[in-house]
Amino acid sequence: MKIYDYNGRKNISGDRIREARLKLKLSQAELAAQMQIEGINIERDSISRVEIGTRFIPDYELPAFSKVLNVPVEWILGMKDH
Repeated sequence: MKIYDYNGRKNISGDRIREARLKLKLSQAELAAQMQIEGINIERDSISRVEIGTRFIPDYELPAFSKVLNVPVEWILGMKDH
């Protein structure tokens, strides 16, 4: 499967995920643990890669990020302000 780049990144949501994580004062490891509770198998290093834009985010992970970070999916995608 080919993963495409968008402006040199694999996702458009990493910056917002990082912003929401920091607002909640969660470490990357804590975010990964919370995601695992939601049924998403993701490690701390994958969270890091999401945030810097070098990891693709499958659509099934977005609702879990939204729930754990307490922000709308639309905000994560940059479609609305929070």
